[in-house]
Amino acid sequence: MKLHYCIFFMLISAVSFAQDAVQKPIISELKIVGLKKTKESLIRKIARVEAGETLDSLRLSEDIERLKRLSSTAFAEYKVAKKADGTYVVTYRMEENFTIIPGLNIFTSNNDEVAFRVALFEFNLFGQNITTGGFFLRDVFNSYGGYWEAPYLFSDKLGLSFNYKNNDTFEPVFFGDTEVDYRNRNITTEAKILYNFDFHHRAELGVRYFSNDFQFLEESVEGGIAVPIREEANDLAYRGLYEYANVDIVYQYITGIRFKNTIEFIANPDDNINSTFTGISELQYFAKIGEKGNLATRTQFSFSSNNDTPFAPFVVDNNLNIRGSGNIQDRGTSAIIINTEYRHTFHEKGWFVVQGNAFVDASSWRNTNRDFSELFDGSTFKVNPGLGIRFIHKRIFNAVIRIDYGFDVTGDGDSGLVFGIGQFF
Repeated sequence: MKLHYCIFFMLISAVSFAQDAVQKPIISELKIVGLKKTKESLIRKIARVEAGETLDSLRLSEDIERLKRLSSTAFAEYKVAKKADGTYVVTYRMEENFTIIPGLNIFTSNNDEVAFRVALFEFNLFGQNITTGGFFLRDVFNSYGGYWEAPYLFSDKLGLSFNYKNNDTFEPVFFGDTEVDYRNRNITTEAKILYNFDFHHRAELGVRYFSNDFQFLEESVEGGIAVPIREEANDLAYRGLYEYANVDIVYQYITGIRFKNTIEFIANPDDNINSTFTGISELQYFAKIGEKGNLATRTQFSFSSNNDTPFAPFVVDNNLNIRGSGNIQDRGTSAIIINTEYRHTFHEKGWFVVQGNAFVDASSWRNTNRDFSELFDGSTFKVNPGLGIRFIHKRIFNAVIRIDYGFDVTGDGDSGLVFGIGQFF
């Protein structure tokens, strides 16, 4: 009788083992094809799936989405093939972007002179998705800066970033209804730790030392209004960023949501210029409309704790938030901005895409020394709808030439053309 029980137990165990083998297909090999410049070791570091694991389509899809977010990746997909022994070979097929990108932007400065910005960036240095580069800006005065960012320097989660900017700009500052021109010299050195918690969540923690100098330009004021002649500050700031991203990118089409929250604390700030606390929250939403359409929206809320300084940190600007409004048309200590646009692909052949764009940009501001309720009472509400066109190279990172025309419909701003590189957001 005991022998019968033993045989029965062994049969049951064998059946259970066989069922587990059927239920849990095993990956025997992970192949990565299509790489030219990017190092295979980096892809294997970032990918979560490895040989020897159970085949899981959800984990494979997450890997592909993670790889699509790399600057070096134009497109990625996976394929699964079954071997004779019952195990599976997974292949990640990748198409790479060209990642050495020059930049040129020509615009009109705040004193109506021609201004320009030239830049050169490499987004895949040494095949490790390290970003490095710099810019030169001529906007009445000369500015320049350099960047270096290695998000996977230590592991698939931990990296570092450094940047230096020496900005020397011509900026309007508003005292009531009077616009006064200043020369603003801002020199910033920043270091950040970059950390990816998982597929959707990442964070940055940085420290920034900067000097800020606003110098009054006498010829800009008529009528003898009393304004500060010069305001200077040297400060140390601590900055944190949290981002949640759940987006799918297929060339020019994006679907999903992205949320970013940035906060900054300044140690012993000069209250004439800076704020102890500054926060910016931003929510982006993308949806595919039919075969060729893409809806994109961005909602941004900004807040500064110093409501007394005329040198307010948030600005209404052509290139930042309200297309067609002009350069630094207003300043505020809090802001709500909503950008909505519909992107439609009119032509696509090989690597080349022509995309049309219809948009509405809207904003509301709290001016210096005003109550928080000013954000909602409609007195600072601005709306600029408009139309635009995009010329896109699908295999060059961020290769989008953007031309938009924004129309002022609230009667308190400007209308005009905006040129830029990359989608507006």
